[in-house]
Amino acid sequence: MKSLRDFNLKGKKVLIRVDFNVPMENGKITDDTRIIETIPTINYVVQSFGKVILCSHLGRPKGKRVPEYSLKPVYEYLKKVLKVPVKFLEDITSEEADRVLKNLKEGEVLLLENIRFYEGETKNDLEFAKVLAKFADIFINDAFSVSHRTHASVVGVTQFVSEKGIGFQMEKELKYLSKIVGKPERPFYAIVGGSKVSTKIGVLRNLLNKVDKLIIGGIMANTFLAAKGYSLGDSLFGHDYIDVAKQIMKEAKEQEVKIYLPVDVVVERNREIKEVSLREIAKEDKIFDIGSETVKLFSQALEGAKTLVWNGPLGYFEKAPFYKGTVAIARKIAVLPSITIAGGGDTILAIKLAGVETSFSYISTAGGAFLEYLQGKELPGLKVLKI
Repeated sequence: MKSLRDFNLKGKKVLIRVDFNVPMENGKITDDTRIIETIPTINYVVQSFGKVILCSHLGRPKGKRVPEYSLKPVYEYLKKVLKVPVKFLEDITSEEADRVLKNLKEGEVLLLENIRFYEGETKNDLEFAKVLAKFADIFINDAFSVSHRTHASVVGVTQFVSEKGIGFQMEKELKYLSKIVGKPERPFYAIVGGSKVSTKIGVLRNLLNKVDKLIIGGIMANTFLAAKGYSLGDSLFGHDYIDVAKQIMKEAKEQEVKIYLPVDVVVERNREIKEVSLREIAKEDKIFDIGSETVKLFSQALEGAKTLVWNGPLGYFEKAPFYKGTVAIARKIAVLPSITIAGGGDTILAIKLAGVETSFSYISTAGGAFLEYLQGKELPGLKVLKI
C-alpha cells in the first residue's frame, strides 16, 4: 500500500476517510482522541499545499438526516485546533457542493457532513461512490476502525480514484498490529474479556495459534467456567458457546498454551456485594468482577511478557465497585517492560479509568476492525488499497 508520503499533493483534492465518530453529550465532544490522532495527516496535506476534504460518519442515522448525528460540533472543534481555514459542506449532492469544491484553495480544509446521512454509504452504492469520488484526486484511508466495513467511503470510492493510499494514523495502527499478527516477540500473552462472546470466539481461536498464555475475563470467562462445570448462579454467559469453549481448552492443552481463568469472583447477592470462590457461588448470585485472588493470579501470569495484547474489560467496570479488577490489571500492564497493545472502545475507557493511557505502547481506537484483524481476516478497506 502507498503512504501519504508517496504522492505529490500540491494543488490536489485529497479525500481523507477519517473516523470522527466521537462521543458527544448535548452537542459537545466528550472525547477528542480520534480527532487528535488524525491531525498529523491533515497537517501534512495542508503543509504540502493540498486541498483537504474530510469524510466521516457519526453514529448510525441509517441513511436519514438526524440532527443529533451532525458533524457540525466536529467542524467547530476543527476550526479551533487547525490553523487554516475550515469549511463545512452539508450536502455533497447539492449544487453548492460544486461551488464549494471549486473555490477550495490549497492548504484549506473541507469537512463533509455525516456520510451515513446517505443510504448509498452503507450499501456501497457505486453511483453514490462516484459522487463522492469527485472530491478526490487522491484518496487516503486514515480510519482503520472502519476498514472492516464494505461501505462507499471505504471501498466503493476507490474504484473511481486512481491514486490511493493510507494516512499516518493508519500506518501507526498497522505497524503495531503487525507485531501481533506477524511474528510477535515472545513470550506473547493475550488478555481477552468483555461481554460479546460471539464476536470474541474467533479471536480466541486465532490467538491460540500465536500466544504462549491466554488470560480470559468478563462474560467470556463465565462461559469457560460453565464449560468446566461450575455453577454460575444467575450470571450471564454464552450458553451457545459451551461446546466451543470446551474445544478451545482442549486445543490449548494440545498446543501447550496455558489458559488462565478466574479463581474467585465478586458477585451481587440480594443487593449486597460479596467476594466468593467459584465453589461458593449461590444460585441468586450475579458475577460482575474478578476477585482479589484472581487479580494476583493474572498479575503473576503477566510477568515476563515481551508482547501483550488486551481486548475487553474483565468485569462490569462501568459500575462501582466492579471496576476494581479491570483497573488493577490495567495498572499491572502499564508497568510491564513489554510491547503492550490494547484495543476496543470499552478497553480504552477502562484504561483511562485506571489513569494509565500514556503507559501503553499503543492503544487502538478500533473495535470491530481490531477484532477482525486479530482473527487474521483481510479487511476490505485495506484490500482495495493494495497495488
